[in-house]
Amino acid sequence: MVDYMDETELMNKILGLTSEYYKIKHAETAKKFEPGKTYIPASGKVFDDSELRSVVKCALEFSITANDYATALEKKLAEVFGTKFCLLTNSGSSANLLAIASLCSPRLGSKAMQPSDEVITSACGFPTTVNPIIQNGLIPVFIDVDNEDNGRGGGLGTYNPTYETIVSAVTEKTKAIMLAHTLGNPYDAERLSKFAKEKGIWLVEDCCDALGSKLNGRGVGTFGDIATLSMYPAHHITIGEGGALFTNNPLLKREIASYRDWGRDCWCEAGKDNTCGKRFKWKLGELPFGYDHKYIYSTIGYNLKTTDLNAAMGLAQVEKLPQFIEARKKNFSELYKHMKQYEEKGYVILPKWIDGAEPSWFGFLISVREDAPFKRAEFVEFLESRKIGMRMLFGGNLLKQPAYIGIKCRKVGELKNADFVMNNTFWIGVHPGIDKERMEYIKKTIGEFMIRKTKK
Repeated sequence: MVDYMDETELMNKILGLTSEYYKIKHAETAKKFEPGKTYIPASGKVFDDSELRSVVKCALEFSITANDYATALEKKLAEVFGTKFCLLTNSGSSANLLAIASLCSPRLGSKAMQPSDEVITSACGFPTTVNPIIQNGLIPVFIDVDNEDNGRGGGLGTYNPTYETIVSAVTEKTKAIMLAHTLGNPYDAERLSKFAKEKGIWLVEDCCDALGSKLNGRGVGTFGDIATLSMYPAHHITIGEGGALFTNNPLLKREIASYRDWGRDCWCEAGKDNTCGKRFKWKLGELPFGYDHKYIYSTIGYNLKTTDLNAAMGLAQVEKLPQFIEARKKNFSELYKHMKQYEEKGYVILPKWIDGAEPSWFGFLISVREDAPFKRAEFVEFLESRKIGMRMLFGGNLLKQPAYIGIKCRKVGELKNADFVMNNTFWIGVHPGIDKERMEYIKKTIGEFMIRKTKK
């Protein structure tokens, strides 16, 4: 006869076995490193048994839609960011789409963006910062990054547009500015926020690579009207596939939720009914009086929600965020000190940051000067051959990408620095999975390449 445990005992046994499984399956693999054989990715997830236990517990409870776990993670992330509201979504790209879509909502009245309104954005970055502008019938205005190029890439460093460049691109048609803090490096969001408010222009901060970055002691994502975040496995924390939006504006919070949740007018949380107290007493559109508010739709929305299973992972990840940020800063500092000698010799351009910026780095950017004794292709091929992963600065000059050729847009200037980035820039990892042994191998490998390419 089987002696069955009660529910709590069985849950605890399963979670205990989950921890044992982690030790056998994942713990030793994460530590194991053979120089030249073990690949060091440019980005990567770091986790332990707490993430597995949280997800398994959620699965055993069969909480499979957005519910209590999602609500708890939204609350925690809002605290981390320093905003009133956080709304989870299924990706950082969806977060960007929801940010722009919500600013086009008719319920914003005269402040709603209309087709053919202009949105200023960077020519150099990730596509999904720009795509929602195009997808909503708006006109992207592409501006260059950093200062005017001096012929050798000398104007580069932050890989963000300068405040002066942004302001000079504004016209009467400008209704919003949407920019990413490139690889976690803050742009001048404080000054830009003041300018945008004076002009009545929306500011969207794409913080997908910048969780934990600060400017003048204040977290990025708190300067604009809306901020976005990615929690894809490559990012600072992960929930598998997932993202979030942040705002202090209750009206924008409602619009974001509507566009995320099918376009519904109802603002009840999942599993809740009649939050407004008059579920069957609304008269909206041409519907009959009393039509169920849970099935009234005020925007042309989507279904871009996440699940409690994703959020359960995030609740464990966010507890590790302070140590993740410190590890990224430490790894960046190690690489910077090592690479400084090669910048002084005129081979490369190292990252720069504006006064008051405290980046939570996503990666370490390296630009090879035009007159260096080697090309980017040689550098990255050598690193990859030694099992050190690298990435381009995403799309480079996006207007040179196949998808953007012939789009309706406005281009400000010649975008020389974006072209330089496209041809000469790449980045390597600083994520918490890079321990001291791996970092020493990276520095040694870079040194080996430099000796080979610069010896007389």
